[in-house]
Amino acid sequence: MNDLNFRTFDLNLLRVFDEVMTERNLTRAAHNLAMTQPAVSNALRRLREVVGDDLVRRAGYGVEPTPLALSLWPSVRDALHLLRESLAPGTFDPLSAHNAFVLTMADATAAKLVPGLMDIFETEAPGVNLRVVPLTTRDPRDLLENGSADLAIGHFPGVLAELGALHLQENNPQFLHQRLYDGEYVVVMRKGHPLAGQALSLDAYCEARHLLVSFSGRPFGFVDESLAAISRQRRVVLTVNQFFTAGRVVATTDLLTVLPRHFVGATGMEHELALADLPLQVPPVHVDALWHRQATHNSAHRWLRQTVERASAVGFRNVKAAPESTRTRRAPKGQ
Repeated sequence: MNDLNFRTFDLNLLRVFDEVMTERNLTRAAHNLAMTQPAVSNALRRLREVVGDDLVRRAGYGVEPTPLALSLWPSVRDALHLLRESLAPGTFDPLSAHNAFVLTMADATAAKLVPGLMDIFETEAPGVNLRVVPLTTRDPRDLLENGSADLAIGHFPGVLAELGALHLQENNPQFLHQRLYDGEYVVVMRKGHPLAGQALSLDAYCEARHLLVSFSGRPFGFVDESLAAISRQRRVVLTVNQFFTAGRVVATTDLLTVLPRHFVGATGMEHELALADLPLQVPPVHVDALWHRQATHNSAHRWLRQTVERASAVGFRNVKAAPESTRTRRAPKGQ
């Protein structure tokens, strides 16, 4: 952008650009901006003329950003965020707000948190919308960096270890986290499985065929790491990316899987499943909320974090306020 263009530049075009990049869909962006779709298209055309790039191209039912758009967006988003916070700090009122929040988490985590979240939203923030998108990685920092999610909730051992190292070096981490709860994993199989109803030995466990819930598709998780540490291994014959799918598959096959204990009851299939303790020691599994540091002092985001903590603290019942902690801590390696 040259000096002449900048002097005559309409800053409203950046709001349109930010919304289009967030939604990757012109119709949804127009709705969020209270504009018509032709007006959004016209704003993008004007911005293209300024930067000399297409910025977005049609792809399926939405649009796909160009490399230049992807490189510009973080700066545009940060500038708009700073401007909003400077002009209207601390103004979030959940009762009258009409914000839309995006959370990314696994289905097992959603089963624990979302019912309680909706109880709070319905009574305290009836105009606020919530969108939950699947968590497909153990490192969701890119999703938080590019604005695809406001908050990531899950087990992120590698990320937390890296943040802990940065904290020890007295650097300011770009991401902060909040411990929500500790999960317990159990072996799950169908009720009529030959190994059901008995103490599960390590030998029997290793000789069985296994299903692994893997967000990345990599057939090696925290159980395999623990087995490798004692020179043992199991055979993973199937990986899926959802805990519910894993429960459905093991209910009708002789495969074993490992699921969060709290999730088994939420599947609606508990009468078809048998549980057993893992026959080896595994690291504790911590579930954390992770967010970009630029959102820390945003009043709406602060309310969201506190609400997520309230929902997780009581398991959907007798929701009450809980203090927030953003201290970065190390977490053990996990799945």
